[in-house]
Amino acid sequence: MNTLHVNVVTPDGAAYEGEARMVVAKSVTGELGILPKHIPMVTPLDISVLKLRHEDGGRTLIALSGGFMEVRPDTVTILAETAEMADKIDYDRASAAKVRAERRLQDTKLSDLEFRRAELALKKAINRLSIRDIKE
Repeated sequence: MNTLHVNVVTPDGAAYEGEARMVVAKSVTGELGILPKHIPMVTPLDISVLKLRHEDGGRTLIALSGGFMEVRPDTVTILAETAEMADKIDYDRASAAKVRAERRLQDTKLSDLEFRRAELALKKAINRLSIRDIKE
């Protein structure tokens, strides 16, 4: 078999389970392309879009808000804070979240923690919106 079994799991349960011929994920040190028989590894993931390429030429896109990826020769398991399938993203809601985060970042009275939270909210919103550009 020339595919990988892919599991994407969040605290809410399984977000995706299926086969892929290639997994493209963004770790905190850069983008990784995982093919069957890859050496075992574990890496932290950045807020990014997970790309799964399938045998039939199709692909699945999933917005991740960070997490960890475990790679074994025939399996990739991703543990993520949140994972949203591209076709389930509410782009109006993501756009509103982006605007709210941008406004929040302009507040000069934010504590360091509040500023960091607003930065993360902005990064997550931009990531969710970026899937629309990848799909087209």
